Amino acid sequence: MNTISRSAGAGGAPPRAGAGEGVHDVRAAAGALRRSGDPYTLTPSQLSATLMLTRAGMTSRLDRLEAAGFVERTLDPADRRSFRVRLTDKGFATVDEAMTAHTANVTRLLSALDGKRLGALDDLLRILLRALEG
Repeated sequence: MNTISRSAGAGGAPPRAGAGEGVHDVRAAAGALRRSGDPYTLTPSQLSATLMLTRAGMTSRLDRLEAAGFVERTLDPADRRSFRVRLTDKGFATVDEAMTAHTANVTRLLSALDGKRLGALDDLLRILLRALEG
């Protein structure tokens, strides 16, 4: 599995949504905002719950996202004690670009399998998923 994982990343890794450590976490937060749907806005508490992070951990990720121009924080009009986090146009484009590259990479990897083998892989992955879900 490790060999496949290393090889998979070499041929089509998604673009980096920032530099340095924690890039995956930053991408995950931007991705969660993208998946939330229009207007791509959540509270920091909603984001931390979605990503299973502490609120303090979420704050540092939001700081990096905001500094990179991927999100903006505004006061919540319904509760001025709270903020809303919104995906910017740059953040939206970056997440979509990363997902497009990821999808192309998965398609490239799976193209080595014929229909019968894809079906078998699907069955095996479902078994693993059920085991993980307990």
